[in-house]
Amino acid sequence: MANRTFVIGVGMTKFEKPGSRDWEYPDMAKEAVGKALTDAGIAYDRVQQAYAGSMYGAMGQRALYEVGMTGIPVMTVANACATGSSALFLARQAVRGGLADCVLALGMEKMQKGSLGAGVGKSKVTIIDHHLKAMTAGRPWEIDKAPMPQMFGNAGREHMERYGSTPDHYAWIGWKNHKHSVNNPYAQFQDEYSLEDVRNATMIFDPLTKLQCSPTSDGAAAAIVAGERFVDEHGLGDRAVEIAGHHITTDTPDSFADHSSIAAVGFGCTERAARAAMREAEVSIGDVDVVELHDCFSANELITYEALGMAPVGEGHKLVDERATTYGGRWVVNPSGGLISKGHPLGATGLAQCAELTWQLRGEAGARQVEGARVALQHNIGLGSACAVAVYRPAS
Repeated sequence: MANRTFVIGVGMTKFEKPGSRDWEYPDMAKEAVGKALTDAGIAYDRVQQAYAGSMYGAMGQRALYEVGMTGIPVMTVANACATGSSALFLARQAVRGGLADCVLALGMEKMQKGSLGAGVGKSKVTIIDHHLKAMTAGRPWEIDKAPMPQMFGNAGREHMERYGSTPDHYAWIGWKNHKHSVNNPYAQFQDEYSLEDVRNATMIFDPLTKLQCSPTSDGAAAAIVAGERFVDEHGLGDRAVEIAGHHITTDTPDSFADHSSIAAVGFGCTERAARAAMREAEVSIGDVDVVELHDCFSANELITYEALGMAPVGEGHKLVDERATTYGGRWVVNPSGGLISKGHPLGATGLAQCAELTWQLRGEAGARQVEGARVALQHNIGLGSACAVAVYRPAS
């Protein structure tokens, strides 16, 4: 029988504008992992394996030298924008499979200013070439020099054409997430904007303005994952948070079958990952209280409402009309500020989501605390493609 798995400690750096802080990957790792170890109340020599995520070339082995040199296996992970969640997934697998009692998951990134390109490195085959072909096939669109805003912007346009959402729905999501981040000391941005500010910001790719797009960021986050025996032996049950379900999916032919931008940006991946993770956790979306959702662009948040089952297909914008995804609504989505305002250092994002949800379920989120939160859901997607969905609940 598989072991129950728990997050026993989390830590992260403040997410920063690229180049605004003089630090390197080992500095990031030392800060994030040090905080996670302190949170767990254990020393690094209790960690038996480590999975370290980075999309831009950081080697996990070297990044962890300043934390400690204990001779444990350290594996570097890269899986698009879902890199951090993939490191967490592997850490959980090691514990759940009985291969280790205590495993570290780390995510980190130093990024360049400006929009993301189509891939990492100089290969002619990019990680999103299938997605770009699906987006442009049969349509009068040329590939923009910044293809990510274009892909998600076109998904938003498709939703407006098919289902009647409007630019104001997407603007509200940007407004909401910036408002949430005001109370997050780890967020890259902590400024509150008016809805008019969001609507009238620089247009990046219609309908997405700058304040509806995640920025490039530097930062790191970490989680310590342990099994039930380790938790019991160290008396950590009152602070441990169970990873009750966790699943990762990749594309199927359906992602590209009908040249739908909504499909190409991961709707099916999300739907399948969410269904599997919630089935493992034995919960439904109606049981969930708080969600950290991959809002790389506001259009993706709205579309993901539907993929997660929060609204029927074509009705995600009704949740915006009802203000159902903020404090006082049915769910609180992205209390951290999400990628749009907290920032998006690719390798760190998934583990920052894990940290936020751990704090929420412990009741340690301060002014952004979701009252009575008992079940939390994490959604982290990277085109190319990988989608991770995890379900968390308190250990007891």
